[in-house]
Amino acid sequence: MRKIFPWLGLLGLLVACNPRDNRPATDGEPQAAADTLPLVPLGDPFILYHDGLYYAYGTHAEEGIEVYTSADLHHWHSAGLALRRQDSWGDRWFWAPEVYRINGRFYMYYSADEHICVATSASPAGPFVQAEQVPMLPDEKCIDSSLFIDDDGTPYLTFVRFTDGNNIWIARLEDDYITIRPGTLRPCIHVSQPWEEVWPRVNEASFLLKRNGLYYLTYSANSYESPSYGVGCATTRNLLDGPWEKYPENPLLQSPPGLTGTGHSSLFTDAEGRLRIVYHAHRDSAHIHPRAMYIGHVHFQSVNGQERMRISQEYITPRLAD
Repeated sequence: MRKIFPWLGLLGLLVACNPRDNRPATDGEPQAAADTLPLVPLGDPFILYHDGLYYAYGTHAEEGIEVYTSADLHHWHSAGLALRRQDSWGDRWFWAPEVYRINGRFYMYYSADEHICVATSASPAGPFVQAEQVPMLPDEKCIDSSLFIDDDGTPYLTFVRFTDGNNIWIARLEDDYITIRPGTLRPCIHVSQPWEEVWPRVNEASFLLKRNGLYYLTYSANSYESPSYGVGCATTRNLLDGPWEKYPENPLLQSPPGLTGTGHSSLFTDAEGRLRIVYHAHRDSAHIHPRAMYIGHVHFQSVNGQERMRISQEYITPRLAD
């Protein structure tokens, strides 16, 4: 889950949710009884593709981080807990995991009790263990950590600080991929566009991609509880010093047909080499939880001679096969 704002209360959500898939024919398998299968109950989802299998991680379990596996992105199987409470600093609020393979080992970046942490494993299915059970920033609450390794091998971490609502910062990591290098913490983006100001002050859920020398930062705005939760994009040519420029056409994704509360996305490349986006949406028009995972496409479009990121309005709806 996300940071809760108890003063907000319950809102009447704006968009009706239809559990049926809304996906292009090129993505679809025969429908048959697929619509009767349960959804994959992950908020803040992340997908890793490794050795012919997809691994999905996200926010859901109280006692750690769950993992699900799939061979085709449509049918998923629970593989239990990849990270257990006893193997991590913190004992609650295990949120927003991302997993990367680095030098033959797997690193999980996640939040526990509103602090950012790293655990490692020999397998993408876990068990992930935090060798030294301390947060990356022990004296400060932060969430939504995301790793980016530049072309020259330099690792960076983007994450949310609570310095003006939720806003996104970046720092360089040491060569251990765990320690934040002193003196490198820099602000990236904060709430600055009208669509982001529904409620409350939130820029979160960052993910970095580099293409043709330009850095693309996807992010989410508005509270995850809001039906106006959505995904925007900002770009820069200098990671630490900026400046960052948000797309004037943001949001790129907000309430696609049949869904509401869509956001906290990450990108991945599928088995066919296509760039994908995975994100969550509310359970339905009357309930936020349990959120569920959805998968769309990302492409780039030339606009006035410049490439602009675009996110499909079509999506596939992953289902639990057992």
